[in-house]
Amino acid sequence: MTQQSGLSQGQVPPRSQASRQFLVGLGRGGAGALIFGLPMLMTMELWSLGFYIERYRLLLLLLINMPLLVVLARRIGFEQTSTWREAIRDATVAYAIAIAMSAAVLFLLGIIKLHVPATELLGKIAIQAVPASIGALLGRSQLGGHQDDGPADEEGETESEVITSYGRELFMMAIGALFLSLNVAPTEEIILISYKMTPWHALATLALSILIMHAFVYAVAFRGAHQLSRGTPRWHAFVRFTLPGYVIALAISLYVLWTFGRLDDTASTQVLMAAIVLGFPGAIGAAAARLIL
Repeated sequence: MTQQSGLSQGQVPPRSQASRQFLVGLGRGGAGALIFGLPMLMTMELWSLGFYIERYRLLLLLLINMPLLVVLARRIGFEQTSTWREAIRDATVAYAIAIAMSAAVLFLLGIIKLHVPATELLGKIAIQAVPASIGALLGRSQLGGHQDDGPADEEGETESEVITSYGRELFMMAIGALFLSLNVAPTEEIILISYKMTPWHALATLALSILIMHAFVYAVAFRGAHQLSRGTPRWHAFVRFTLPGYVIALAISLYVLWTFGRLDDTASTQVLMAAIVLGFPGAIGAAAARLIL
């Protein structure tokens, strides 16, 4: 019997397989950018913000978004990433996909035209590219990336699943809060609701946000929910994760409101009210990030 050398029939060369996985990741990234970014791409307030937002606030948002993408790519990049250099590459690719998808959709909708000033053109695309870039990376985990990107071990876990440290868990919660807050913060309804609320409404919203946030991850046993080890008291998870997570969601809400100019010339009481209102979807986004990331 002649000895077979090289690859067996039907086996894909490692380099070709890696290239194919990366191309599939790009496709998922484009789909994720479109799916997760479409609500903002079709929101009138975002079109206006791209025109009049102060450029230093927009620049700060863009600069903050890049390290967020790098950490996110380290966990769920377009392919398995083993180094920070690969994570930076995936984050850059996600940003490029988001810019291209945002520009294409805004152009097709007639929101941007070639004859408009460059500052308006770039502003509208840049502000839309932030949530779209997060969506581009989320596309890998939500559109099948974890199921086929690596071989499973004896316990059924893929190589891409890594133990998440406490600091990274909080960081992922911040990304989830930022993503969902960006979707609703530009709307007038956030400010309108905050003006209509009484202090009792605010306290009830705060309590409900914390309750839902804790229930999402620990109480109702959603798929992907974190399980407490045996013997761990219930209050431990509440104090260690839920409360810090809500504080992070509130801080993200304040930052997003400031970025969009919603806190300018506003009394401190009203600032707190607006943060609590936006903190409600922000808390849900933070909890969801722990489930899906």
